[in-house]
Amino acid sequence: MRLFRPTGHLRPRLPALLGLALCLGGGLPQAGAATPTRTESPALKVAYTSRRVMNAVTVSDDGRVFVSFPYWGGGDTPGPTVAELAPDGTARPYPDAKWNDWATSHDNDHAFVRVNAIRIGPDGKLWVVDSGEANVGGAPNPPTGAKAKLVVIDIATGQVTRTISLAGASTPHTYIDDLRFHGSTLFLTDAGDPGLVVVDMNTGRQRRVLEHARSTTDERPMYAEGQLLISNGRPARVHADQLEVSPDGTKLYFQPSSGPMWVVPTAALEDAGLSPAALEKQVRLFHDTPTTGGTAIDGDGNLYVSDTNLLRILRITPGGQVSTLVADRRLVWADAMWIAHDGALWIPAVQLNRTATFERDGRSHLNLPVAIYRMDLHLRPVR
Repeated sequence: MRLFRPTGHLRPRLPALLGLALCLGGGLPQAGAATPTRTESPALKVAYTSRRVMNAVTVSDDGRVFVSFPYWGGGDTPGPTVAELAPDGTARPYPDAKWNDWATSHDNDHAFVRVNAIRIGPDGKLWVVDSGEANVGGAPNPPTGAKAKLVVIDIATGQVTRTISLAGASTPHTYIDDLRFHGSTLFLTDAGDPGLVVVDMNTGRQRRVLEHARSTTDERPMYAEGQLLISNGRPARVHADQLEVSPDGTKLYFQPSSGPMWVVPTAALEDAGLSPAALEKQVRLFHDTPTTGGTAIDGDGNLYVSDTNLLRILRITPGGQVSTLVADRRLVWADAMWIAHDGALWIPAVQLNRTATFERDGRSHLNLPVAIYRMDLHLRPVR
């Protein structure tokens, strides 16, 4: 999940989605009166802690751990935007200090501006989603500001091998959020201006799809730790955010941070000749998920979805059957998760709802240090 506040050009359609939830038998989504868990699970082990918020983690097949630090995280210690973690928890700027020194260089082509997501790709390289100087609420993004981009790093050499500008798929309200892979295609979410972005890595062509569709637009309240999520005095809104590709590559699951989760054939997304109306007809509701910070998917197609309200991780089978994997009071806004080569589930608990942006008094209530947890589940990772 990444930070976004509502923009004035969006028209909420909350009643329609509430009606959908009622028809599904789910009742009103995410009642704020729900009580978060107060227990701790012995299955949840602390992997790393930090005085700065780490909002994403990814682990290479040889066990190297990479994390990103969001600009909204606060904390009391300066440091890099992207880092490799040593076994003792030391964060080394990655790939080097210059790439992590935007404040000095203001070199958009050779520095990280605002990193939203990181992950080891199918090619074994580290992919970094940089939103640039996106304005995450209200006024349009500055026209002369740094634009969103993807940065690809060969972790064997520590060299940046490719930078992909996303300016061609951006609008004045875009906030590029996260990415997933399907062959030579990249799928990305736009949490600022609702939609998905499809990038053909062979041709460089970029297309926006499902723009302002019900499936990509946040239309209902968000809750965390039993409280309505408020930003600048208004209910917070995060549009298209989480996404996962099924292990067989045939389906893309996606959702706004508030839920619900939808599914669409990847072939439909990759068909540039399909009209917007025809594409929307292929989107199906998958599950009425709660407010979600992050997701993961295993090699058997089971989805892992964080519930920021009740402080738990849900497991949802490909058939839509849901169960609670773990409930733990330490899972305060569990964000971008990762299933490692050894089958462990890594879970950063980033406390987004406790940052100053989402506190009614405008002050940070982070309980430092924040932690990345892991569960040794022997899951089958997606290859």
